[in-house]
Amino acid sequence: MNQDTYDTVVVGAGPVGLACAIELKRIGHRVVVMDKGALVNSLIGYPTNMEFFSTPELLEIGGYPFATRNYKPRREEALDYYRRVAFREDLPLALHETVVDLRGSQPAFTLVTDKRTVACSQVVLAIGFFDIPNRLDVPGGGMDKVVHYYKEPYAYTGRDVLIVGAKNSAAKAALDCLRNGARVSMVVRGDDIGESVKYWIRPDLKNRIAEGAITATFNSGVERIEEKSVTIRTPDGLRTIANDVVLAMTGYRPDFALLERLGVTFHADAARTPIYNDQTMETERPGLFVAGTVCGGLRTSRWFIENGRFHAEAIANSLSA
Repeated sequence: MNQDTYDTVVVGAGPVGLACAIELKRIGHRVVVMDKGALVNSLIGYPTNMEFFSTPELLEIGGYPFATRNYKPRREEALDYYRRVAFREDLPLALHETVVDLRGSQPAFTLVTDKRTVACSQVVLAIGFFDIPNRLDVPGGGMDKVVHYYKEPYAYTGRDVLIVGAKNSAAKAALDCLRNGARVSMVVRGDDIGESVKYWIRPDLKNRIAEGAITATFNSGVERIEEKSVTIRTPDGLRTIANDVVLAMTGYRPDFALLERLGVTFHADAARTPIYNDQTMETERPGLFVAGTVCGGLRTSRWFIENGRFHAEAIANSLSA
C-alpha cells in the first residue's frame, strides 16, 4: 500500500472542507482534501435548480467573490463557484477515496484509506451529514420506492406520492410534485407545517393543503409501507392510502461510526455533540479537529456554510500559533 506525507489531511471536500484547506495552505501546510465522493458531493445531491436560502456573500470562501445574476444563488452556480475556487487555489484533491482509520498520535498520524496510507501531523474532519439519511424504521422502510434524496419532480407525474416530513425540503418537494402532476399526500409528525419553513414557501403549502390540492395528515406517522400502499398511524387510528413513491424527507445525520473510529468523543446529550475546543476546533484527541455541520451532532441546523466556514480560520490560527 502506497504512503504519502502531508502536514494536514482535510476529510470532506464540501465548502467548509475547502475553506479549511485554503487557510491551511496559506499558512504553509502541505495539505490534501479527501472525500469518499465527488467535489462538493452534498451539493450534487441537492434538488436540481435549488435556490439557496443565503445570499452569495455568506457562501464565499477564501476571499473569492461569489458572482450571481440572482439575489440568491442556485445549486448549479454554487457547484461552479466551489470548483473554480478549488482549482484556482490548486488544492490537492483525493476524491472517491474513503477514510477507514486513524492510527498513531500527533505529529505522527497514519491515516488509512481504502486505497493507501497517509502520514500526517493533523487531521481536520469536515464530513458534514448529508450522506446518511434518517431512515424510516418501519416494515417496508427499506423498499426501493422509499427515496431520501429529492432531485426533481418529473418522475412522479401521475403517481401517488407521500411526503414524510414538514420542513423546508419536504415543503418544497410537495409543492414541486403537485405542480408537475403528482397526487401528493403528506404525513406530519406535529400539528402544523413547521415554523422554520421559509416565509415564501410556508403560506403557499398551507394554502394548497387548505384547498385540498395536497392531503396532509397531522400528528401522524408511517406504520408500514407496501408495494402499492402506505398505512398511516393517525389520531383516529390506522389509515391505508394508495402509494407509488415515498419521499422520506426525514433529515440526515453525521457518520458517528466513522467519527468514533477516528477518535472523536461526544457529550452525553441527545444530539451526540462532538467534544471540541470552540476556540481551536480541536477534539479531545490532540491533532484531530472538526469543522462545519458535523460539530452540531444531530443538531444539523446549528451549523451551515455561512457560519461553519469560519472554523477554517480558527483551525489555521491554532496551528500557526
